[in-house]
Amino acid sequence: MKQTVLVVDDDLDQVTAAAMALELADYAVLTANSGDEGLAKAQSEKPDVIATDVMMESMGAGFSLARAVRRDPELAAVPLIMLTGVNQEGPGIRFGADEDWNPVDVFLDKPLTGDRLVEEVGKALAQVRS
Repeated sequence: MKQTVLVVDDDLDQVTAAAMALELADYAVLTANSGDEGLAKAQSEKPDVIATDVMMESMGAGFSLARAVRRDPELAAVPLIMLTGVNQEGPGIRFGADEDWNPVDVFLDKPLTGDRLVEEVGKALAQVRS
């Protein structure tokens, strides 16, 4: 059975590119275009990994999604990969993972190649199994 990755991003080009790379690597892919839709899909579908953007319907939608996933006992152990272009936009603001505000396993800067996303999903899944 294929492992499932939920990709959450409001940029349809990013979603399409991520889905194509993951499907080529033999993952099943679910998509959502907002944090709220992502949480609903995560709760109903129970993906093996979630990859989410930071800024979607609001500036911190990805942060809110990450915190909601961690509070849900059925999803709390699902690896979270967060992607953002914000860290590339200039000095001052840099986001990263932390236990309270941004409880994700991996924080990656965009642009991100499909190969790198596949690699990070594989690493996240290996951590769950070990």
